[in-house]
Amino acid sequence: MSTVSMAGHLRPFKDYQARHFLWKVSDDGRVATICLDRPERKNPLTFESYAELRDLFRDLAYASDIRAVVLAGAGGNFSSGGDVFEIIEPLTKMAMPDLLAFTRMTGDLVKAMKKCPQPIVAAVDGICVGAGAILAMASDIRLATPEAKTAFLFTRVGLSGADMGACGILPRIIGQGRAAELLFTGRSMSAAEGHAWGFFNALHTADTVEGEALKLAHSLADGPWFAHTMTKTMLNQEWAMGIDEMIESEAQAQAVCMATKDFRRAFEAFAEKRKPVFEGD
Repeated sequence: MSTVSMAGHLRPFKDYQARHFLWKVSDDGRVATICLDRPERKNPLTFESYAELRDLFRDLAYASDIRAVVLAGAGGNFSSGGDVFEIIEPLTKMAMPDLLAFTRMTGDLVKAMKKCPQPIVAAVDGICVGAGAILAMASDIRLATPEAKTAFLFTRVGLSGADMGACGILPRIIGQGRAAELLFTGRSMSAAEGHAWGFFNALHTADTVEGEALKLAHSLADGPWFAHTMTKTMLNQEWAMGIDEMIESEAQAQAVCMATKDFRRAFEAFAEKRKPVFEGD
């Protein structure tokens, strides 16, 4: 079983004890759910929850038993972003070195989400704004409810739209012009717009969206897990490549996957007309 280093001790990843959000692992140990759990405040982030999420996603790189992650919020909302009194107010009193340390730390959370090998499926309901919108953006797949309201509202508090990678990542999801409008104005993107623009992969009712995210996560976890990690890696690495480098990198990645036992298992299952069972090796 995979382990993480916590305060110098090795513990089973399934037994990870979250301090600032809910952490749950499915009975088969393959799918983990992270639920932001301050519903009375619409699940805002704090300095501590930012840091713990960053560290958790970093540690997931060593969790070969966890094969997919669902990211959700409690109480009918995803996240209201940085807590006004626990983050915004203290930031107004900080000197530049401390401000830069904070913005680098929040950016490190997005880096950790992108670098963790597991596909991340966000289940978005209600309010999804500020840093909450960034968490959804940094996920690999996003499901939402028709009531979801997503806003990159940094300009509303006198900041630029360039936060935690938004100016680089959001245009790649919905296009430059649409991203520019949202980042300049800070307006809410409706769920219908988000779905039409490709930000949300699908819309589901509020009582089913997390279940649909779990169903999708389990289908990914039951698939060729090693190959999924390779797909995620290449999706992120190829942003800065030219066409020749892209094709060569994918040739190498696919050759590695062809050398796995899962590839052989899939062929044998096809030949025997049965469903393959992937082991991730």
